[in-house]
Amino acid sequence: MSRSVQREGSPLSDDGNPPADPPHRPIRSFVLRQGRLSPAQARALESLLPRFGIDYAPRALEFATAFGRNAPVIVEIGFGMGETTAAVAQAHADRDFLGIEVHAPGVGALLREVAARALTNVRVVRHDAVEVVAHMIPRDALAGVHVWFPDPWPKKRHHKRRLLQPAFVHALATRLAPGGYLHAATDWEEYAQEILATFSAEPLLANTAGGFAPRPDWRPQTKFEARGAKLGHGSWDIVFRRR
Repeated sequence: MSRSVQREGSPLSDDGNPPADPPHRPIRSFVLRQGRLSPAQARALESLLPRFGIDYAPRALEFATAFGRNAPVIVEIGFGMGETTAAVAQAHADRDFLGIEVHAPGVGALLREVAARALTNVRVVRHDAVEVVAHMIPRDALAGVHVWFPDPWPKKRHHKRRLLQPAFVHALATRLAPGGYLHAATDWEEYAQEILATFSAEPLLANTAGGFAPRPDWRPQTKFEARGAKLGHGSWDIVFRRR
């Protein structure tokens, strides 16, 4: 998935209302590089984003209106180039998927997949996920959240930039409906241990396994993950449910 996930440190609001006065510039867990936008991705952004995109706004999102139906909603944070998101959405047509990504090439690539697969159950917000969760996602509303292969920020001095910090994990937990799941995956073992400890410390969450979970059959192996596996690299899934 993506190595360019989202921002840390943004003020979080449990009631969905924007903070009145942000106290300082937040620490970001992504570097917003323009990257190379292919002509096909640019065309997808122009022609498909108006149909499948949702503009960021500091107010609660009505999922039934956004998707045109009532169905369980899964949020995916940092979907990279979107191939895994599209594959999961196609395999689970009874669920709706809200992808959050900041980088234009990835958004364009996912939109192309949505069109090629004729998917109707995917929507995209191109914005900072911390702000989207804080201000647009209602409490107790989600069937699941995917955070697959976020940037591990391996240098110790950069650990503060990691996305899955306690405050954000708590915000995600409050947005899950009872029984909803929070599923993280990483190929960085030290980060995996940190995520496991952070999820375990959140009172609203309960582990579905004794520690790390086996990779569910329905989670496709990403291209990045497959390349790492050929080199002998590991990957770790952490799956918790809302109490």
